[in-house]
Amino acid sequence: MGELDPVIHAPSRLRIVTTLNDLLEEGDTVTFPRLQELLAMTAGNLTTHLGKLEAAGYVSIAKAFEGKRPVTSVAITLEGRAAFRDYRRSLLELLG
Repeated sequence: MGELDPVIHAPSRLRIVTTLNDLLEEGDTVTFPRLQELLAMTAGNLTTHLGKLEAAGYVSIAKAFEGKRPVTSVAITLEGRAAFRDYRRSLLELLG
């Protein structure tokens, strides 16, 4: 039986990864405000957890401008999808 990935296992990060995995097709992104709205998380809390997921290579964050307005986009990486699949498989094995 595999171990549960501690980066994903934190409840808020599990919600983020699950949402991104289910919401986005490969190559798609979601804006930070939309993700914040979907998860009903504060900006600071979401930023903190996204930073941990980005450090692990599970999400990518891109900052750009649309005109003069800054836009932050978030995507789940292939590594993030694989880690989520492994996490899910390990959890199901654990639950029997």
